[in-house]
Amino acid sequence: MAVVDTLIVFVVNLLIGALGIYVGARVIADYDDYTYAIVTALIGGFVWALVAFFLGWIPLLGPLLALAAYIAVINARYPGGWLEAIGIAAIAWLASVVVLFLLGVLGLVAFEAIGVPGV
Repeated sequence: MAVVDTLIVFVVNLLIGALGIYVGARVIADYDDYTYAIVTALIGGFVWALVAFFLGWIPLLGPLLALAAYIAVINARYPGGWLEAIGIAAIAWLASVVVLFLLGVLGLVAFEAIGVPGV
């Protein structure tokens, strides 16, 4: 049963992270594809975790490199440049916080999302 529970938590958190990226991409890049946002969240979460695993131990620089890697994934997958990617990431973070707060208040999920660092 623990494996099923873990998979459910992973999928719910991934969908919430993807929702944040979708909202950010819709606002900044006028890009309207939730499936694309799911893939971006999955890749971004993996890249962020990988960089954080290997470089996260470096004070200040490690977390910044992990965040830069996450933003680089968004930059590679959505139109625009680095500023647009930073905007998408910022809106993704904010949207995820709002959704998770609302779901947390209702007692439905824990306060975390895969694919959006720091949430």
